[in-house]
Amino acid sequence: MDGVFRLGMVNQHRHLLKPGDQCIGGGYYRFDYISNRIILDRASYDFGRPKWHLLEVLKVPSTYRGLRIIYKYDDGFHDDLDVTGNLKIEYYD
Repeated sequence: MDGVFRLGMVNQHRHLLKPGDQCIGGGYYRFDYISNRIILDRASYDFGRPKWHLLEVLKVPSTYRGLRIIYKYDDGFHDDLDVTGNLKIEYYD
């Protein structure tokens, strides 16, 4: 499955979806400019945590090229996931 990475300031994650889209999770983000990372964490109230294991390719806007994407589980069971190191990333305009 290919996934499209979307960030936005919305009240509900469903507001980021386009007609026909299926969401496999969401959460919150912040930019760590010191270490060139996008830090993702927590879960969407609508869709839960991202289900990274379902993705073969993550399509990321080219605006974020050069930034590592890290997901922090913060649950005491999982290590942080280096998304850019574990998934094939395709950048698009």
